[in-house]
Amino acid sequence: PPLWTLKGTIMASEDQNAPIEDPVDPSEIKSRKMRPSGSTHYGDTDFYEETVEEIGDATWGEVCQTCCCHSPTEWMYIFVGVVLLCFFLYFFLLGLDILGSSAKVIGGCTAGNLLGDDTNPIAALMIGILATSLIQSSSTTTSIVVSLVGSSVIPIKQAIFIVMGANIGTTVTNTIVALGQMGDGDQLERAFAGATVHDMFNYMNVCLLLPIEAATGYLYHLTRAMVRKADVREGEKWTGPIKKIVSPLGAKIIVANKKVIEKVAKGDKSCDDFYPIFCENRSKPTKKGCTKVGLIGCSKTTGQCPAFFQVDATQKDDEISGGVCFFIGLCMLIVCLIGLVAVLQRMLLGVSTRIIYKATNINGYLAIAVGCGITMVIQSSSITTSTLTPLVGLGVLQVEQMLPLTLGANIGTTLTAILASMVADTIDSLQVALAHLFFNVTGVLVFYPIPFMRQIPIHASKQLGKATRFWRGFPILYIVIMFAIMPGCLLALSSLFEQDSKGYDVLGSILVVFIFLLIVWLVFWWLKRGGREKCISCLGARQRRGEAIRGLPDDMEFLKAKIAALSEHTGLPEDEEEEVDPEAGDKKVIEEAEAAEEEEVEAKA
Repeated sequence: PPLWTLKGTIMASEDQNAPIEDPVDPSEIKSRKMRPSGSTHYGDTDFYEETVEEIGDATWGEVCQTCCCHSPTEWMYIFVGVVLLCFFLYFFLLGLDILGSSAKVIGGCTAGNLLGDDTNPIAALMIGILATSLIQSSSTTTSIVVSLVGSSVIPIKQAIFIVMGANIGTTVTNTIVALGQMGDGDQLERAFAGATVHDMFNYMNVCLLLPIEAATGYLYHLTRAMVRKADVREGEKWTGPIKKIVSPLGAKIIVANKKVIEKVAKGDKSCDDFYPIFCENRSKPTKKGCTKVGLIGCSKTTGQCPAFFQVDATQKDDEISGGVCFFIGLCMLIVCLIGLVAVLQRMLLGVSTRIIYKATNINGYLAIAVGCGITMVIQSSSITTSTLTPLVGLGVLQVEQMLPLTLGANIGTTLTAILASMVADTIDSLQVALAHLFFNVTGVLVFYPIPFMRQIPIHASKQLGKATRFWRGFPILYIVIMFAIMPGCLLALSSLFEQDSKGYDVLGSILVVFIFLLIVWLVFWWLKRGGREKCISCLGARQRRGEAIRGLPDDMEFLKAKIAALSEHTGLPEDEEEEVDPEAGDKKVIEEAEAAEEEEVEAKA
């Protein structure tokens, strides 16, 4: 049998007097195959090969010992690690804040025009997806929708479908965060699966409840009964502590003027009406001094205008500034994400997966409560899920543990809409906010209590994660299709039925039938004609070509070095380059041409 306490694997030998090697240093063990217990530790070469079923059970005593029993030097390293984690986490959240504000500046006018349209359920759903993807905040979308309902701009039934779409659109942020781990294939697979488990749940929830709501008005009648005798009184807007910590620095860079989206959606103004900007003191503009601002505004808290505020800016100038800030926020997000991952990897190095799994494997319903509570405090499901996504990539959290946390975040984010409804003028706004809440609660009750049902979004997200193995560009393609192309096409298709024209109705019907048949054929091709295998083969070949091209320079240098060493070893002479006389080359070409002409003449004769 192998002797695990020795370096390497020493097989039983007939020679019993063979010398025994020195014991292995524990720090040199990099695989569970080299440990008597067979346990996997963070940093092992086969760390990502272990499945959830293979992880052993640890005791809370082992967890406490791993967490709390350290030498003074180790405690110093832990302190430095925690400080670095706080540093990177702060600027990670700042990057998310800048990203969100920039998205509101870039897509504010477009989102306002979308939210103000009176459309059918499918179009309303797509509007919610597109608007939330543009401004990257379901809280902002639902708050604006609540105010629009309170102002009687859009009906309640349409608003319910828009908040369904907002639930899907908000997941784009943590999917973008998963791209920060593209450098490591194992981490990308896990992070993308952890990010898209949120997407899959929301899509499945919409696929279930949208037809039910359209046919029966389930959410409408339930919430109407709840608010029948309710009395909405004006209250103050509450700001979460994370917003208070991050916003002061973010407000010095860029501040989005949310009134633009609201006014455009209500139809009171167009984007052009917010320009030109008017400030009394053009050299030192302030919130009080600027009575008319565009897409970029000034801070309500400090009264100061941000660095990207321009007193003579046009709409195009503000959108360009928003694009620059979006790029800055994205870079900050990626850099801080890399820093967070690197620090966490160093702190978790050598910790057994049994310990990690025991410490993070809390009851699912308790995890839903934790996710809900955290999101209610910070008022952003995007921040909650985006912070947890890197942990899934590192293997600290399993996808099975990520699902209940995201379900809780879905419920917690509805608090913002409920608070927004408290400052509205009518009871209808509260009804929409409650519809948002019960839409998410119904989804949790349908998909989570039954083990078979909860495995559907988990399995779907894991399959999407595996797709990154074949092509690392798949997450980008997924984001473009699911959050831009698909909702845009469906919105355009549904708009054909809103034109009050028989021609457009017929055209729309033909396209619907064509798309339905195309989907049926694609499913048949995928399942029965080897479509899945062909796609995997194609993506795998593309990935291999890309890796081969990137590694070609290094491979050529390696081959040159090997050929040079071989020539030196065998004594083969190096190839001498022959000197070519240009005039001799020209004469040879002329002679060959004349000979070809003679042969052609003879052939004709």
